[in-house]
Amino acid sequence: MRRKLTTGLLFLLTMATPGVALAQVDPETKVIVDTLWVMVTAFLVFFMNAGFALVESGLCRAKNAVNILAKNFIVFAASSIAFWAVGFALMFGNGNSIVGLSGWFLGGADNSPAMADAYQGVFAALNWTGVPLYAKFFFQLVFAGTAATIVSGAVAERIKFSSFILFSFILVAVIYSLGGHWAWGGGWLAGMGFADFAGSTVVHSVGGWAALAGVIFLGARTGKYLPNGTVRPIPAHNMTSATLGGLILWLGWFGFNPGSTMAADPGAIALIALNTNMAAAAGCLAATATAWVMLGKPDLSMIINGTLAGLVAITAPCNAVTVGSSVIIGLVAGVLVVYAVLFFDKVKIDDPVGALSVHLVNGMFGTLAVGLFATDGGLFFGGGFGKTMTQAIGIVAVGAMTFSLSSIAWLLLKATIGIRVSKEEELEGLDTGEHGMEAYAGFVQAQEMRAEVI
Repeated sequence: MRRKLTTGLLFLLTMATPGVALAQVDPETKVIVDTLWVMVTAFLVFFMNAGFALVESGLCRAKNAVNILAKNFIVFAASSIAFWAVGFALMFGNGNSIVGLSGWFLGGADNSPAMADAYQGVFAALNWTGVPLYAKFFFQLVFAGTAATIVSGAVAERIKFSSFILFSFILVAVIYSLGGHWAWGGGWLAGMGFADFAGSTVVHSVGGWAALAGVIFLGARTGKYLPNGTVRPIPAHNMTSATLGGLILWLGWFGFNPGSTMAADPGAIALIALNTNMAAAAGCLAATATAWVMLGKPDLSMIINGTLAGLVAITAPCNAVTVGSSVIIGLVAGVLVVYAVLFFDKVKIDDPVGALSVHLVNGMFGTLAVGLFATDGGLFFGGGFGKTMTQAIGIVAVGAMTFSLSSIAWLLLKATIGIRVSKEEELEGLDTGEHGMEAYAGFVQAQEMRAEVI
């Protein structure tokens, strides 16, 4: 009992005091402290599921709230099984430069917490962190679940619940894990020097590309684009929910980025956390100002998405840039997200929550920002174009693979069980048609009693 208390106090002291060096403690204690850090940050990332559920349901219509909440709930269950059975092995198992070929169902590794050397097993790509295999798996799992959740918002209000579940399983089991192997699992991009510390490409762009394919094959919501080309606004039903969700996501990102150290390194954690916050703040302000100028009003949905855009953009370079650079990255992201939302509407790509603008567009920008702003080899710090070109190759390669395989998956689902609900069900609301219940039973939604424009 006394040893557990001592370890806990050491963990708290390490987090609060940069001068404490874990290298000076015994290896077993270091593993305990590192594992506590990894698990706590993984729990924060898991809690982001609540944030996505609130943002997405709030930004859509009341008649589809149950459906969106159900998708955000079940997606982590599907992701957990898919990643445990197949995805983790494809992503981190020993194999070749294209794909992992070992470690199915987390097999082939000794998980004894008493032997640090035994953690290596068949997952050599994760040997750089000494925490137990199960801690490594759980931390990577919450990232995989995030990628699948991104798809939910973009395809909201017209996708079949069953098709979404199946696509989420395919995405996490194969598509996400393949791109992850290239960048994080010892694959060919890692060999080139491609850098994506916490997943601007591996998580956010992958989710964005998969979502883009889904939106294209699903088509727009009924009545979103009128025959004369006019874009019909479809108002959010609960901005309180969306705002709370945005704040939860902001909090969760302090697990997402600093946790990717996968070790209790006080100096690295402090820098990454500060960079993460400053980019979010700059993105929030930039999107507010841009929306004010472009739309005439400081649109709250843009304020929320601007903050998320800054967070997505800083995810790749958060460990490699200065605080000043993180502010610049956030400012650019905040402007980009507003223009991207307007662009997707102009080309009739119907994304109800702005997921493509936040995660795809700024996932690409954030990955490129490593090549531009990294203090070690970045273009703006005297490093030339080499790092930027490597980053660009990674963006294109992962994007092409994800979009292609996602398109195949969506087409297969469309040809078999179908991916879109009927027009009647869409107009009535997916809550009733797909789930047989309402989010606000007994309440009359005056706005949704108006006739749908068809």
